[in-house]
Amino acid sequence: MRRTRVLAALLCAGMFAAPVMANAAPVTETVVSASRLTTVTKIASLSRVEVAAYLTEYELDAAAARHGVNLYRITYRTGGITASALVALPRNDARRLPTVAWLHGTRAYRGYTGSMDDNLDRAAAVQFAAAGYATSAPDYLGLGEGPGQHPYMIARPTVTASIDALHATRELALRGGVRLDRDVAVTGFSQGGHAAMLVGRALEEDAYFRTRAIASLNGPVDIRGAELPAVFDGRLDGRSATFYLGYVMVSWHRQYGLWDSPSEAFQAPYDETIETLFDGEHREEDIFAALPATPEELFTPSYIAKLKHPTGELRRVIAMNDQACRDWRPRVPVRLFTSTGDRDVAIENTENCAAQLAESGARAQVVNLGDLDHFASGRTAVPLTLEWLNRLD
Repeated sequence: MRRTRVLAALLCAGMFAAPVMANAAPVTETVVSASRLTTVTKIASLSRVEVAAYLTEYELDAAAARHGVNLYRITYRTGGITASALVALPRNDARRLPTVAWLHGTRAYRGYTGSMDDNLDRAAAVQFAAAGYATSAPDYLGLGEGPGQHPYMIARPTVTASIDALHATRELALRGGVRLDRDVAVTGFSQGGHAAMLVGRALEEDAYFRTRAIASLNGPVDIRGAELPAVFDGRLDGRSATFYLGYVMVSWHRQYGLWDSPSEAFQAPYDETIETLFDGEHREEDIFAALPATPEELFTPSYIAKLKHPTGELRRVIAMNDQACRDWRPRVPVRLFTSTGDRDVAIENTENCAAQLAESGARAQVVNLGDLDHFASGRTAVPLTLEWLNRLD
């Protein structure tokens, strides 16, 4: 049964429950080698007919399913630690496959990633794989089976974990005699839309993979100029803005040390609980229930003033992680999805990103999906992204 719309609205990456995939119990294989890939667990093997039924449950494009799909949870090494990812491979006879990186939206609970849970992120990977694409869907660091806490909205570890997941996906495919195209279509939703721009940029320097195209689906791709101002001027839903901003500030503090005591940033009683809430072990619906309705109730007045007018270390940290569209010129097709009905990620993110890319001489196609909310926009944009990639062939 699909979760209720109320719960779906709470969950910040738009999870929807679907029938559990009927397969034998997963068996994990340990990979002993000098490669990035460390373990492989086969999650499911779906026929084309099963894939079509599965995509229908998620309101994705069942008609685009040309192949069955094998799903794997992998673990791999990245930056000296372990991370996990979902890999979706088409069940066909191709010896060479085009490649997609699918980058998921905000997850605070480690068990809600696509490799661990049956949700829209898994369904998106199935959508691409059923059309013939090898699909790598990283959990990022500190989520899924990765240890520690997730460095939410921190650019560098997001990029390295995503690119290393691509290389681990390549190793898995090679073990089956299949080569992956060097050219990667990079796409993702919400937090993943921000990540897609960063990963697409970083792949320009990779030793093997190259960027083929980038599609950002309702991503917060202009933190300074669009998303932060929208938090405080009523353009965003108060509860969603409280969740996102609380999460990002806890994450940035862990990485950069933004305060001496949580009470400098957070009002009581949240100053004593918020860091624990975002430890990766709390489900998102429980975090929402434990937070207030507005950022003004969560943060101290003095820290609200800092967020509205960042200076010093906070300004430096924002700038460091807000490079999705600034000061670079993509030389591949770029498509930016947005919607006027989105109250989680302000539409100005996309508009400003397109303008920033234009200043560098690049042209991005903006697709406004109209009066759809954040999660409906993401679900709608996935099959549209697939159609666009197919046309680029």
